[in-house]
Order: sequence, then structure tokens, then C-alpha cells
Amino acid sequence: MKIRPWIALALLLCLVGCKQAASLIPTATKNVKPLARPLATTNAPEVKAAAHDYLDAWKANDFPSMYRMLSSVSQDAISLDNFTKHYRGVASEAALTGLDYEILSSLTNPDTGQVSYRVVLHSFLVGDIQGDTLMNLKFENGQWKVEWDDTLVLPQLAGGNYLFLERYIPARANIYDRNGHALVAQADATAIGLNPDKVDPAQADTLFSELASLTGMRVDTIKAMYDNYPKGKGWYMPIGEITADKVTSQYDVLSKLSGLVMTPYKSRVYFDGGIAPHLIGYVDIITDQQVDEYARMGYRQDERVGQSGLEKWGEQYLAGKRGGALYVYNAQSQPVTKLAETNPQPSQAIYTTIDRDFQKAAQEALGGFRGAIVVLERDTGRVLAMASSPSFDPNAFEPVNFNSNTLLNELNDQNQPLINRATQGQYPLGSVFKTVTMAAALESGLYTPETTYQCGYFFNELPGAKLNDWTYDYFQRDHVTQPSGLLNLSGGLIRSCNPFFWHIGLDLYQQGQTKAISDMARGFGLGSPTGIQGVDEASGQVPDPQNEVDATNLAIGQGNFLTTPLQVADFMAAIGNGGTLYRPQVVERIAPPDGDATFTFKPEIRGKLPVKPETLQAIQAAMRGVIVSTKPRGTAVEVFSSLDIKVAGKTGTATSGAGLPHAWFAGYTFEQRKDKPDIAIAVVLENAGEGSAYAAPLFRRIVEIYFNDSLGPLLPWESSYYVTRTPPGGGAETPTPLPGAAPTP
Repeated sequence: MKIRPWIALALLLCLVGCKQAASLIPTATKNVKPLARPLATTNAPEVKAAAHDYLDAWKANDFPSMYRMLSSVSQDAISLDNFTKHYRGVASEAALTGLDYEILSSLTNPDTGQVSYRVVLHSFLVGDIQGDTLMNLKFENGQWKVEWDDTLVLPQLAGGNYLFLERYIPARANIYDRNGHALVAQADATAIGLNPDKVDPAQADTLFSELASLTGMRVDTIKAMYDNYPKGKGWYMPIGEITADKVTSQYDVLSKLSGLVMTPYKSRVYFDGGIAPHLIGYVDIITDQQVDEYARMGYRQDERVGQSGLEKWGEQYLAGKRGGALYVYNAQSQPVTKLAETNPQPSQAIYTTIDRDFQKAAQEALGGFRGAIVVLERDTGRVLAMASSPSFDPNAFEPVNFNSNTLLNELNDQNQPLINRATQGQYPLGSVFKTVTMAAALESGLYTPETTYQCGYFFNELPGAKLNDWTYDYFQRDHVTQPSGLLNLSGGLIRSCNPFFWHIGLDLYQQGQTKAISDMARGFGLGSPTGIQGVDEASGQVPDPQNEVDATNLAIGQGNFLTTPLQVADFMAAIGNGGTLYRPQVVERIAPPDGDATFTFKPEIRGKLPVKPETLQAIQAAMRGVIVSTKPRGTAVEVFSSLDIKVAGKTGTATSGAGLPHAWFAGYTFEQRKDKPDIAIAVVLENAGEGSAYAAPLFRRIVEIYFNDSLGPLLPWESSYYVTRTPPGGGAETPTPLPGAAPTP
């Protein structure tokens, strides 16, 4: 057979090449220590393996490993820093959430190789972007190394081309109360303040009255701010922020008032200086630590996102679904092609479970204290109010707000106004915890509601220690208060007899039921988060007693025991509703502007109190006795006298370790009215004093606001509603509830 010349030439070249390749194989494999995987030969599968390693590292965002796989020439051409910036820049610009790839084919020569692959980039904004491209490799020091260029990402990026994403951003949605009143919205606003040096004394009363009308603040509060502000320095005194329509309606009057400064701006506005600010949260600029996270979701670095509360938790709803168009631009910044495009989806408003006016009343009631108030719908877990004091104005985080700098400086207060004391404040519970101890005692089988104890001034059952009952401390002060005397267990809770409950804690410990109380506390939901969404939450702590001293301390909610006001309101609701622990919730529904709700509130049961019905009934009766019993006298009888609303509760005065004790009162209502669901409330006031003197009156005020839409009687320290009494000399006329220095909660 005759062989054609070109075939003969091909056979000759093949024989020579194969011979040369065979002669190289031993040398190439003898001394190699591969980075990725063993290389026995330089054939096609090993080139694919190197490509797999590089692309897998890309999927994992492991840029240092990718860089180590580059050839020496490529590493000379680009630094690790610029290499990393390039890949991160592509991911950010295209809003990538990940990628996949498929090796299509490969070619090799002794020193070079080429791998064809298909890459699919997953973009959060524009969907999937696909491209088929090539990877060139070089065999260096016994390993395949990648020859880097821009087309390793997408073939369209050759020649200095780059990606550009045009973002389609929906308007951020509002947050409402349960009745549809806006708590935060995008609006035209005006920063209100004063130049104290320019205020005309003849206009001062009119000025303060108008400011009160505009801001919702009290006239005497504004006047006190003005009186105490430095004069003669030309300083600006911020008052607050209001919507532009309020200014427009009063402009003729306001424009004639000297010293008034009004600065308009457009922003996301938190109405009334922040309604439930710890719950609603605030938006702020994306931080350096958040840039990559948000860039991959299609955000620009200069955008504002939720940084706390519902603003943060509900970002995916409030911000909507961004859309966009991804283009390829050439080196001259001219568009070359559009790779992909998607339309945005509208944002969704969040309707909270709170009532705007009721929430404002709770915040106002806390004025002057450090502490918290939590109000839950007793039989569902809805949060109706959640107030933490000191509070803050979330408008502080809006840089175009003229009042911003001053408001931000106020956040540096040592009292830490950004802490949500309702969910993050962790406190000893004091005598409110006796409800848990009573449950443990009754469930132990060692006690009944009629078990008696002689409650004297002192407790002497601990060797080498003598503990004082609160009645002795009162006797030291007034020389009138007598010991409580012989009490049954129900009477012990009504009278809040410390020796009785110290005895129970010590007795259970000595009888071998060392964890009876701590386990009961956990069964009441203490020591672990409630599961509330939208706000940060502390877990508290429930220690198991290690000795007799621990056991007596825990029995009255002291020692190393800590809880949050939310946890207390939650288990109080369970006591009142028959034993069901609901997960507290703050979102009523989530809905787009025109469409059905995507989420609607449903009660969620998270547990049951681990007690028999008769135990629960005994605790309920004793808590009712705290309010109404005269024999023995309940610790809150005086506070709740004449109240026509059915309430059960428990006082607490918890030693804090510094300053005055924390004042507690917690309980629930059992009105069973169709128009007003029953509620559970927890009140804690840091370093205020006795629970019956301070927390209980605030509890009563919250109850009367809720059921009667009235403030009820003046609080013991008020000269008028929300104004603390002071005599002509300026000193405190009554023990002031305003706390001094205290440790961080």
C-alpha cells in the first residue's frame, strides 16, 4: 500500500514526540512534591485536576490558595492584594452569591496545557450568568500552574473589559403599629432647635408652647432644657424632629418666634423622637465589616441598612427585592453588551403588635428611671408595649439631620441608652421569684398551701449566719412594723416572708431535692431565650445550688440568678392563662403595598409550666392576695386600693450589689373582657428602691392606661402627671426615683 507523504510526516513527528515525552516521564515524576494532588504524568487528566483545584478555591473564596496556583510570570504581573481585589470586585459588582463550573475539555503538551470550562455565576440581583472560557496552564517545578488573565472569570472580560451593575432599588417600606399608624417612614422632615441667646423673653411662653405642640414634649420639659442650657456662647440647642407638614401648618406663627431654628431635610423619619426605638431599631450606613455581605446582595456601600431591631431583622422585607442590569464595559467606559437583567420586587411593610399610643404612655411612665416595662397579651404572646429607659432618638443616625451630632453625643451616656433593658438587661429577680419557689415547694410533695411557718424578724437556720426579713429593716426605719407571724405557704407569698422561702430553699436542698427550684425556674422559661424575633435577647442564668447558702439565695431570686423583664412577663402570662408559655412576638403581619400579607401573626406555644392544676391555682390565689388580702396584709394592697380592675401580682426588691435595690413588680390581669384582652406586665426600675413603692405604682398606671384610657392617681413622687415634686428650695420633697450610679445591667 502506498503511504501518502503527509501521513508519513505525521507518523514521524508522532514517533519523535512520543519518544521525547517518554524520556521525560521519569524525570518529571521522580522528585515532585505536589501541592494539590499527586502527578504521575503530564497527561490531560492531571491538567484537569489542577483546573479543578483552582476553580474549587474560587468557589470557596479562597483567594490566597488561588494565588499560590498561579505561574511565576502571573505572580510577577499581579500582587496577591490586587488579585484578591479583582475577584472580590467582580463578586461585589455582579452581586454574586456563588458559582458553579463544568470542565468541558483539555489539551496538553509537555510544558503547557489548556482547559476549557463553563462557569455559571449566581447573581443575587440578575440571576445566573454563563460563559464558556479557557484556562491556560504551564508546567513549573513539577506542577501545573495557572496563567492568569481576566477571561478566567468570563470570556467577555478580555482586553480590559469590566462589569458594571445598574441597580434597581425599591423604596424602603414603612413600619406601623398594629392599627396602621406609621412609626417610621420616608418623609420630608424638619430638625427643630433653639439658639438660646436669641430667644426673646417676651415670646418664651409662646415659643415653648408651640414647641410642645409640634414635638409632643411637655412645656415644662422644654423650659427646663432651655433654663439649664449654657447662654452667651452662641450654642445650638436641639429639640427634636418633626414632619414638614406640621411646620407648614404652623409656619405663620413659627416664623415670628426669635431664637427658633428650623432645618429641613428628607430622610427616613422616626416619629415622635422614636416610638419603641429599641424594638424598631434604626438604619445606618453599611459598615466596613458589612461591605462584602451587602455587596453580594446588590447594595451599594453608601446605602443605609437596618442595624438593630426590626429594621435589621426585617431588612429582607423592608428593602424589597432589588433588580438590576449587568453590563460589560470596555476600557474606554463604553457599554459593550448587557449580560442579564431582572426587575425589582416591591418592599413589604411590617405591622407590629404594639399600640402606638400605649407604647408612648409606657415610655413616658419610665421617664426619670433606668429600667424597663414589658406588656404582653396574656393569652397569645403579642408584645403590646416594650419600653426601655434611658431611651434614644433613632433620628440621630441620619447625618442630614441637623440635630444628629448632638443626639449621637448623647448616646455616649454611661447609662447606655442603646441597651434594650427589656430583653438584654439581666437582673436578680428578688421576691417575684418566690412564685417559682412556691411552685417547686408544692410540686416536691413536702409542702401544701396550708403548710405553716413562724415568720419572724430573723432567719437563723444557716449555721453561723443570721439573715434579716424585710419587716426588720422596716422596723429599723419606722419602729412600727412587726414580724409577719405564723403564715401558711400562701400567706408567705402574700406577705413575701423571706425566712419562709429561705427555709424552703434550705429544706429542699437538705432533703436531697437540690435542683428542685432551679429545674422549676427552667420550666418557667428562665435561663434561656424566649425566642422573640426582631430584637437581641439575653438568656439570663439559672445556677444549680452548690451548697446551702446558694440554695437559700436562689429561693428568693438572689445569688447568681439573673433574668430579663421579658422572661418575667412571659412566665407571668403563663401563670395567668392556665400554664401556657407562648413565644413573645412583635410582628402582627408583613404585607406588600397592594397584595395579601405574606406573614400573619399566629400564637406559638413554646411550652407548659411543669405544675399540676392545683399548684397553679394556689399560686394564682396567693398572687391575688398580694393585691387585696388584709389578713395577712398583701405587700401591694395600698398601691392597688380602689382599683376596679382584677389584677394578680408580686412585689420584688432585689439587691443589686451597688446602690439602692432594683424595684420589681410583675403580674397579670383577669378581666376577661371582649374588647380588651387580658395582659401580663413586668416592671423593673434599676436602683430605685422597694418594689412596692416604685414598680407597683407604675404597674398600676400601665393597667389603668390600658383598660381605662386614663392615668389614674398621681404617683407618689409626682406633683403633676410626669413631673417629680420638688419643694421651693429645689431639694427632693420625696425620695426621688431618679437613680444614681449603678453597674451595667
